[in-house]
Amino acid sequence: MRYRLLYFASLRDAAGREAETVESDATEPRALFVELAARHGFGIASERLRVAVNGEFARWDVHLADGDEIVFLPPVSGG
Repeated sequence: MRYRLLYFASLRDAAGREAETVESDATEPRALFVELAARHGFGIASERLRVAVNGEFARWDVHLADGDEIVFLPPVSGG
């Protein structure tokens, strides 16, 4: 399946991009994040992230569909 990924904060820095489209056999956000973490060297555990699918917060075990837009949101601090 093909997914559109958006990256923010530390994940954007690690991936070296704000967005990308990927092909994956992952059918849940958690499995997709594991693939992306290995590819981009994300140094943050999924337990510290929120996930959104198609603009809405989602559970980590929601079933993904071809063409979904997924955002992994790391904790951020303001100042």
